[in-house]
Amino acid sequence: MASMRRWVSRAKRSMSTHATLRHLPNALTILRMLLVPLLALRVLQHDYTAALCITFIAAITDALDGLLARRFGWQSRLGGILDPLADKLMLIVSFVVLTMVGAIPLWLTLLVVGRDLLIVVGAVTYHYWVGPFDASPSMLSKITTVFQILLVLLILLQLAQVWPAPDALKPGLIVATALLSIASGLHYVVRWGGQARRTFKQRR
Repeated sequence: MASMRRWVSRAKRSMSTHATLRHLPNALTILRMLLVPLLALRVLQHDYTAALCITFIAAITDALDGLLARRFGWQSRLGGILDPLADKLMLIVSFVVLTMVGAIPLWLTLLVVGRDLLIVVGAVTYHYWVGPFDASPSMLSKITTVFQILLVLLILLQLAQVWPAPDALKPGLIVATALLSIASGLHYVVRWGGQARRTFKQRR
């Protein structure tokens, strides 16, 4: 009987620990969001080495929270909202502050932010005027995000004097990021516009 009680006690502790750990991915995501103002401050103070370190820490937490959520089944609705929000917040703030220090042209940041605003406004409008829709990012959108991240990392590496990249690499990434941002924004307009037309036809 005593051994049974000990086994039950250990099982309860194990379940309690598991219940606590399942919030770890969301905690890492929140940590990543808290790093955003620190990153902005470091860039604006021209402490690019620290900004680069913060960026890498954010990247590690991003990879780790996704790995934990998938490996142990710790996915949650809150995590599904916070994770892309943290990624987008980090990217947008990076573009804005790097523009403020003259490392990214203003027109590109306006294009990147404008694309995201277009997607958000379009999604909200579709939801309230048409109905539920597939909110998963398209492959083109994922590629666009990758290029945006690569551009931010390249600029931070150059500013921190860690890697003297070829002269043509930065302009090439800027052009590619701009073209992909335009293409992915238009793709969402066409995709959701087509879905809206089909939905309205079915309702008639």
